[in-house]
Amino acid sequence: MKKQTLFLIIMSLIVMTTVYSQEYSTQKNVVFDVELRVVDKENSKPIKNADVSINGKLFRYNYINEYYPVKVMVGQQLVVVHPGFETVYYDIKSNEEIKILVEGFNYSNYSRKIKSYNKSESKKDLFIQNLDSASYYKDTDIEKSLSFVENILKEDNSSNQQAVIYKLLGSIYLQWNQYDLAIANYKTSLENKEDETIKIQLAKASMALDKNNEAELFLLDVNQGKLGIFEKVLLFELLGDVYLKKKDFNKAKKNYNDGLVIAEKNKIASKITDIKSKLGDLSAAEGNVAKANQLFSLSLDLAAKENPVRSIKEKEKVANYFNQTRQFDKEINLRKKALEETTILDKSIESSKKKKQEVVNIVANIDTIAIQPSVLNAINSQSINYKIGRALVEKEDYKEAIPFLEKSIKDAATKKDLVVKKDATRKLSEVYSNVGEYDKALKNYQEYVSLVDTLYNRKEQEIEQAKRFAKRISENQNRITSLEKNKALNDSKINLAVKDQQLVKARNKNQQVVIYSLLGGILLMFFLAYTLFKSNKQQKLANNLLALKSMRSQMNPHFIFNALNSVNSFIAVNDERNANRYLSEFSVLMRSVLENSDEDFIPFTKEVELLELYVKLEHNRFKEKFDYTINIDENIHLEDFSIPPMLLQPYIENAIWHGLRYKEEKGVLEIHISKVDANSISVVIKDDGVGRKKSIELKTKNQLKQKSKGMSTIQKRIEILNDMYQDRIDIKVSDAFEDGTGTKVELLLKKN
Repeated sequence: MKKQTLFLIIMSLIVMTTVYSQEYSTQKNVVFDVELRVVDKENSKPIKNADVSINGKLFRYNYINEYYPVKVMVGQQLVVVHPGFETVYYDIKSNEEIKILVEGFNYSNYSRKIKSYNKSESKKDLFIQNLDSASYYKDTDIEKSLSFVENILKEDNSSNQQAVIYKLLGSIYLQWNQYDLAIANYKTSLENKEDETIKIQLAKASMALDKNNEAELFLLDVNQGKLGIFEKVLLFELLGDVYLKKKDFNKAKKNYNDGLVIAEKNKIASKITDIKSKLGDLSAAEGNVAKANQLFSLSLDLAAKENPVRSIKEKEKVANYFNQTRQFDKEINLRKKALEETTILDKSIESSKKKKQEVVNIVANIDTIAIQPSVLNAINSQSINYKIGRALVEKEDYKEAIPFLEKSIKDAATKKDLVVKKDATRKLSEVYSNVGEYDKALKNYQEYVSLVDTLYNRKEQEIEQAKRFAKRISENQNRITSLEKNKALNDSKINLAVKDQQLVKARNKNQQVVIYSLLGGILLMFFLAYTLFKSNKQQKLANNLLALKSMRSQMNPHFIFNALNSVNSFIAVNDERNANRYLSEFSVLMRSVLENSDEDFIPFTKEVELLELYVKLEHNRFKEKFDYTINIDENIHLEDFSIPPMLLQPYIENAIWHGLRYKEEKGVLEIHISKVDANSISVVIKDDGVGRKKSIELKTKNQLKQKSKGMSTIQKRIEILNDMYQDRIDIKVSDAFEDGTGTKVELLLKKN
């Protein structure tokens, strides 16, 4: 009995769970009307000007019922945005009323107290009023919208206020296709306050200017953890768009699919349609026509379930794709369907202003960037008839194309659409020519020429209007930019104005003119003198750098030539082993020389290493001619000093080649590095060779010329370096012994 009772209880629970689960599952797909109230917790007053949205669709405040009426489904995310508090993300769990309490809301989060005749509260209200008015006119009258922004900027604003204002400015310019200005103002907003949604808007503006690399950087910098569900979908979609433009198809596909997963999970219908359609674009770009056709077929079905405008828009896009891929039958069928839907929609718009407003609202909610009613003007009966006729011409169905082209011309004339009328007239002329009706072809061609002239004149007018519009926008932006600067100088200007008035009373007007003229002349002279001095200094520095580079380029070939002569001497006597060893050590030396060839100074330790390697190489060649010693004072910290590269090597080379090499008996080369004081060291290169005078007597004229040029180059190099680096090097060359034999080179090097 107990077992039977237990069994019945378990079965009852299973049935109840199943029923509840089915009910909840059904509920999750049902659209509810929910009342949303956003309330200031401190005084229980409603906040009426927040942006409330679900999946990109905005819901406005109902002033009669005092709440935001929203249509939602379980599982969707509600987003509440307002400059007075942080963005709120709320996941819908049921159809119950939602109440959001905002703590500390009295505009203190983004408004400063303004002490002006006890009107601080009205100033705060004025900020909100101007902000709302600027937003209201954003889509319809840019100049009026900007005038309200100017009103806001005339007052003292906090950092958060500045962020809100410049974000609005960016969205205004983005709406009116002023992308450079949009980017500049969005960046200013970000400087005042971090906002991930602004980075997304920056990416949109950059993509509009084909700056896809910049757009990619903006999007990759977005912190996804701070985004709502819809914004995450938009982020992945835009990344897909960027990579598609850059033809990085794998990354584009990955981001589109990532966005699609989130959109499908949260039933964001508009984004599912958009991404499916863009995946079709991706397949088309990859050349996979079958896959593209499949995806576009799916996007068409999804768009038809959204609203008429979205359906027509998608048909137009897919039809263009069919035209590009020469699938003319599919294009024609699709455009005919779009034509039927457009005709029905046009009649609905004309029948009632209320219906027209509903259509505009539908259009505005298709995407996060509001689509103006001009979208309907771009997809209209005359345009669709023309494209059907054009496709039939491509198929060479000329007679069937004629009525569509004629209907296009007629509708275009009624709606004063000269562009479509021109294109359709030209195409109709071609059709009549192809079917042999040359009189009609000529008549239509003459009409086409007339339309071209008319359109040319209109285009000139539009260009002038665009210039005037751009000028007005630029003037507005300049005024807005100057307002911030003017506010920072207001106090100082007031003080200066008072002082100026006192000076005007105290001084004679003529005296002021004379004094100001003299001051202006003196300042101008100082400015010109300073400019000339700076210019000469920069020119001198540039000349010095060029000269040093030229001298180094002369030294390196000379050094390489001598070293290769040494290798040649080994080869000449069939000393292959020494030649190979010499070449190996020479390559190490050569690498170090070339690495330092572009430097004005190198660490002294490196120069010593180069000298030791160079002397070793020369000694290997002239072992019977000289021995050498290198002595370095242990008290010297060589790493504290630096020296121009290859400065000492030519003097050592002269000692070996022009002093010791001519000596009959074996000579000695000595290199001493010693400390002079805490800030300088001495380098002495001494040999007991034949001496400078005897060396000159033993040389040919050509050798004398080369030596003179080499030594003068070193001297000029030292003079330039001393001029640039304040006399850091001093070199003295003298005879080593009283009888004129030997040579002694003394170098004094100062610390950095």
